[in-house]
Amino acid sequence: AEPAMPGRLYVHTDSPAPGAHWMHQLVSFQKLKLTNNHLDPFGHIILNSMHKYQPRLHVVRADEANGFGSGRTAFSTHAFPETAFVAVTSYQNHRITQLKIENNPFAKGFRGGDELELQRVARLH
Repeated sequence: AEPAMPGRLYVHTDSPAPGAHWMHQLVSFQKLKLTNNHLDPFGHIILNSMHKYQPRLHVVRADEANGFGSGRTAFSTHAFPETAFVAVTSYQNHRITQLKIENNPFAKGFRGGDELELQRVARLH
């Protein structure tokens, strides 16, 4: 088994914000980036392939007296079992590969390729 990576937290780009802000609209984590690069210098969340992960949402109370993230800050943690996943580096199912290419904004270079190119990409990822 691969050694556990030091935990990295993703702080939402809208944070900190009052509760009314979070209740007003959909909360998106579209800017969150995942990587399997253990030397990642960009602060992305590092995952190990073939490991199961359970995302957790931490709601932290921030106030002027105690600041954000101080030892006395109140927080709650929420986990949604339906968001658990296993990290992989390649897909064995062509339809899943195609779905990723169609929905991943960083896969623009792979769109419109022929069938052999899509299979090659599937093996690389």
